[in-house]
Amino acid sequence: MSAIETEVKFRVDDVAALERDLKAIGFRLLTPNTFERNTLYDTADRALRARQEILRVRQYGPQWVITHKGVPSDYDPSDRHKKRIETETKVEDGEAAAYIFTRLGFGPVFTYEKWRTEWADGTGHCVIDETAIGVFAELEGPAEWIDTTGRGLGLPSDAFMTQSYGKLFEMWKQKTGSDATDLTFAAIGAHEPVRR
Repeated sequence: MSAIETEVKFRVDDVAALERDLKAIGFRLLTPNTFERNTLYDTADRALRARQEILRVRQYGPQWVITHKGVPSDYDPSDRHKKRIETETKVEDGEAAAYIFTRLGFGPVFTYEKWRTEWADGTGHCVIDETAIGVFAELEGPAEWIDTTGRGLGLPSDAFMTQSYGKLFEMWKQKTGSDATDLTFAAIGAHEPVRR
């Protein structure tokens, strides 16, 4: 089943403070800090990327999920919220799914990993992602809810970002001159965050 996903990211300087603020405005913890590894698949000529689509295999704790994302017909690159058509399903064996993709001509092109904590308030979700290039949070839900929640968290109006982790990684590489090809703790030589 497909759905329109609406979300934004913002940088996080103090995870503990953000979690206190989330509790204060009615969020509850859904999933404690859990390791997540994502691998994007594409053809050799990057046909999916050219169409602004992704095909992803995600391992989140013990769960495997396959996701396809694409751009909706009313996509506006100037929108302050990122919108994508998202279709995903849990699978029993993500490695088997990855093998099938490879046999069909889709090879792994980018891997990114993070430690993710999930919060919700009944309308939308806030996830906190601790990555090798910094900590980010995502607000996902209706656009009005995202704006209201951002204000409730005291975020300035220019705090929202719509870039993917792949794009944030490319920006980080340009800034640092790193030759890493994946956004993993090992590839970047970063220490994983202390488990909370």
